Amino acid sequence: MFITEIFKSIQGEGTRAGLPCIFVRLTGCNLRCTWCDTAYAFHGGQKMSVDEVMDRVKGLNLKSDGSSAGVTMVELTGGEPLLQEEIYPLAEQLLAVGYTVMIETSGERFIGRLPKEVVKIVDVKCPDSGEPDTFEMRNLEALGSQDEVKFVISSRADYEFAREFTRRHGLAQRVREVLFSPVHDDPEGRWTGLEPRTLVEWMLEDGLPARLGLQLHKLVWDPATRGV
Repeated sequence: MFITEIFKSIQGEGTRAGLPCIFVRLTGCNLRCTWCDTAYAFHGGQKMSVDEVMDRVKGLNLKSDGSSAGVTMVELTGGEPLLQEEIYPLAEQLLAVGYTVMIETSGERFIGRLPKEVVKIVDVKCPDSGEPDTFEMRNLEALGSQDEVKFVISSRADYEFAREFTRRHGLAQRVREVLFSPVHDDPEGRWTGLEPRTLVEWMLEDGLPARLGLQLHKLVWDPATRGV
């Protein structure tokens, strides 16, 4: 498999935000979202075997004295991690040694082949992403009560799309959490984000069964920083 980076940080998004986590970022993505903040993962990467990835994860979970650092979560992300076939044995091996395993995916790939124990964090692309209508509808039935569905929102039109999709498909009854995440301003000025307060006001006005999702790592570190 091709890996862009493996690092230890805090979980920046979702219901586990703020908790220590080891991230495995796979290389490659078949979508080109307007506001993508990980375009550096589209190409390149280092070829690694599943065993080599496991060894790297193990090493990151050790203190300098060789004792366990106590990190219990691993997130598989990208790019789009489901483009690489090795993701399935990797997920299985991580589960087998006791990690809580999460996967962050665009929603365009079918998630049903993943072990049920894997926490799926599944995007539904809104119109302003430039990748509308890419969601794999079979994923609605493959979602479980521990999973999360995320909408990244940059405008009122995006919000209304996310609101109606959430209601039409009863997402709040299907998954652990529905996340509405405002697009963050691009440090290089390529796009303008959505003010979180504006999104909160819309959500409160409509009484949506959804949670505001902020990218916590972009508040702790400079938004352009990689590997955090």
